[in-house]
Amino acid sequence: MRRTSVESDRKLISILIPVFNEEGNIRRAYEAVRDVFEQMKDRYTFEIIFTDNHSTDASIAIISELAATDPRVRAVRFARNFGFQRSVLTAYRLASGDAAIQIDCDLQDPPSVFPQFLELWEQGHDVVVGIRRFRQESKLLQWARRFYYRLLKRLSDDNLMLDSGDFRLIDRSVLDQLHLINDVAPYTRGLTSLLATKQVGVAYDRQARQAGVSKFPLGKLIALAVDGLITHSIFPLRLAAFVGLGISLLTCLASFFYIFSRLLFGINWPAGFATTTVLLLFGISLNAIFLGIIGEYVGRIYNQVRSRPTTVIEHSVNVPDLSLGRLAQHTGSCAYTSDAADVLPRRIETRQQR
Repeated sequence: MRRTSVESDRKLISILIPVFNEEGNIRRAYEAVRDVFEQMKDRYTFEIIFTDNHSTDASIAIISELAATDPRVRAVRFARNFGFQRSVLTAYRLASGDAAIQIDCDLQDPPSVFPQFLELWEQGHDVVVGIRRFRQESKLLQWARRFYYRLLKRLSDDNLMLDSGDFRLIDRSVLDQLHLINDVAPYTRGLTSLLATKQVGVAYDRQARQAGVSKFPLGKLIALAVDGLITHSIFPLRLAAFVGLGISLLTCLASFFYIFSRLLFGINWPAGFATTTVLLLFGISLNAIFLGIIGEYVGRIYNQVRSRPTTVIEHSVNVPDLSLGRLAQHTGSCAYTSDAADVLPRRIETRQQR
């Protein structure tokens, strides 16, 4: 989409919204973003990029309807569900703006914080991160999150912000660098913080979801935590080595103790079947745990060297061919484009009738 002379005097901000079965939130998110930028229309223009992770509801149909009436709305639909992190990374790579802001479709991260993000960006910060001051969830989950973020910060050498999520503003300079990084298992919040040269946080209160259900149950939260830890630290591997070394040392000391006790003092140690069994099971358990840790890293190396696409795009709406071509050129993502906004909704309706 070519910018007019009036728009060229204003900075373009890309709003990135990942979607998976969010038919109850899409219009609300669009209207909330539009209303915020309406108050800043003298300084900024915007585009909204929806990345649909192969939703099974009417999400893409609703997005296509919005795109038909507002050319600032753009969308890509993936050929299958590639996961939240890959969806966000693809959205960053499709962004055409001078800066991009990622926000969840459920509006738990309020668009009303945008002006603060943009003010700090105008001051020269290349990454502005939303810091979650309060979350409407159980005390146990809040404590677990706080503990995890501080553990990750302690173990990682990267510039990670405490109590932050994916809600953040990214400058064009960082967006361009994301095109050059090929990571098949991206942890985008950590990746953008790693690339930042001047990062700052903005505290806000996270709202409750008003429609739909969370796409991050406990199992996915644990998987995300593991991704963050393995992506930004080799501490688990070092822990396996240190624990293995410590157990080997204790085993040697115990062996010498038994041998010298028998030779020097003539002590006859009773046969200990239970003790032997417990020690054997303990050793087997440790081996299984640490082999699992090593396997996690080896699996990621295997996936990385295969150089498979980050995402495969089944359908696009209002996305320039130049953006899709650049995405495929730098990251290997396969882009199958069609700007006919009614093609995919008809396909979904046919599938539902079957």
